[in-house]
Amino acid sequence: MRSIKQIVKAQRVNMGGIFLDQPLPYYGINQIDPFLLIHHWKEEMPGGQKQQNVGVGPHPHRGFAPVTFIFEGNVHHRDSLGTESIVLGGGTQWMNSGRGIVHSERPSKELAETGGRFEIIQFWVNAPAKNKMDEPDYQPLSKEETPIVCSDDGKVKVGVVAGDFQGTTSSIDTYSPMLILRLEVEQDGEMSIPIPENYNALLYLLDGSLEVNQQQEANEKDMLWFNNDSTGIHVKGKAATRAIVLAGEPIGESLATRGPFVMNTQREIVEAIRDYQAGKMGRLVEVFE
Repeated sequence: MRSIKQIVKAQRVNMGGIFLDQPLPYYGINQIDPFLLIHHWKEEMPGGQKQQNVGVGPHPHRGFAPVTFIFEGNVHHRDSLGTESIVLGGGTQWMNSGRGIVHSERPSKELAETGGRFEIIQFWVNAPAKNKMDEPDYQPLSKEETPIVCSDDGKVKVGVVAGDFQGTTSSIDTYSPMLILRLEVEQDGEMSIPIPENYNALLYLLDGSLEVNQQQEANEKDMLWFNNDSTGIHVKGKAATRAIVLAGEPIGESLATRGPFVMNTQREIVEAIRDYQAGKMGRLVEVFE
């Protein structure tokens, strides 16, 4: 089993008035290649709101894949490709931003108006230099379309969002080799999770408590970063727990970032800003009822 390199407790951050839990980046950890950022957003929506006043309005991306796991509620996606999609709890929105795309992410009109629980995780996955100027694409994956693998004891359910897990493969197309999993662990449920040794890997707990590798306790909003010294990890539920596993082959390239752009050089960042301002990433005009 892999040894644990570091345990990070998510920090509370204010993103334009939206309060999120952020385990990555962290002090001294700019990335866990190819993973750049993790935001965990959970709130009780009060209702009585207009859709245009909630969520995140139109904004651009280039050079990476922003990925959203929906746990409760829903996310209404619109983009400059003309895509419009609502994904419900248990689903995933995977967007390869490529050379550039403009999109918005909001709770649905119904959720804004009636209120209810809303919980998502968004994480950013870097793209290799050779893919940063690919055509953008949006890939929705519903709960029903997500392959599920269960532990022998039936107490651990693994949703395979990307990559291959125990012979089960997701339909999501990624820029580089990776394994992206959603875990639901009942108390005393346990399972070994094989991960290629050359993949960087982390585990983040939304809630609950796990015994990891038969020795380390991990709790709500902990992120465990593993060393690349074995081919897997073992989890056992000390309480009912929801968690995610992000593992991927490191890209190992220079990194230049600014806001919603992730490139290899500062010159490319400047070009991205100019292209966005010139409308070369497309435009998105939201229309609300």
